[in-house]
Amino acid sequence: MSEGLFITLEGGDGVGKSTQAALLEEWLTGRGRTVVRTREPGGTDAGVEIREIVLHHRGDIAPRAEALLYAADRAHHVATVVRPALARGDVVVQDRYIDSSVAYQGAGRILDAQQIRDLSLWAAEGLLPDLTILLDLDEDTARTRLDSARTRYDRLEAERSDFHARVRAAYLALADEEPERFLVVDAGRPVDDIAAEIRDRLAARV
Repeated sequence: MSEGLFITLEGGDGVGKSTQAALLEEWLTGRGRTVVRTREPGGTDAGVEIREIVLHHRGDIAPRAEALLYAADRAHHVATVVRPALARGDVVVQDRYIDSSVAYQGAGRILDAQQIRDLSLWAAEGLLPDLTILLDLDEDTARTRLDSARTRYDRLEAERSDFHARVRAAYLALADEEPERFLVVDAGRPVDDIAAEIRDRLAARV
């Protein structure tokens, strides 16, 4: 049986995670791997309901309550989707994971980043990705992309520029702290060039 592989894609809103996840899934499938493509929040039936609350709820949600909702989604998602897939030897390609919580709820909401990380690790029973692809793009360019593609913004996308600047800085700091886990990619480059860089990093592992 092939060894399971856990790959996450991270970055601010509008950086192209969904596009790269689709291209990566296609490439991995072509190499004979079974791919489970998923996301947080929303990768399970329960997660879909949590996603609606944290991203589309009308009115305020207290920052700590928001962090706990994300952690609840993560605990259920890891237990019922991610770990079983890895045990089968599948490749999990996931849009957002623990680093999103540290960046968005930690830096963005100005909560204690270490507490957020500890909460997420507890929820996930310590599971970390084998590779985290950080698609990095300055927040103004990302906003321009969103403006051309969105008619409805979720609660996080609708935050001000300073919020998204804190999120980006937090992501880059996380990548600096764990360079062996992260691949930082300039998301302003052509889509095919980004995909090629990701494939180069993974070729020896799949």
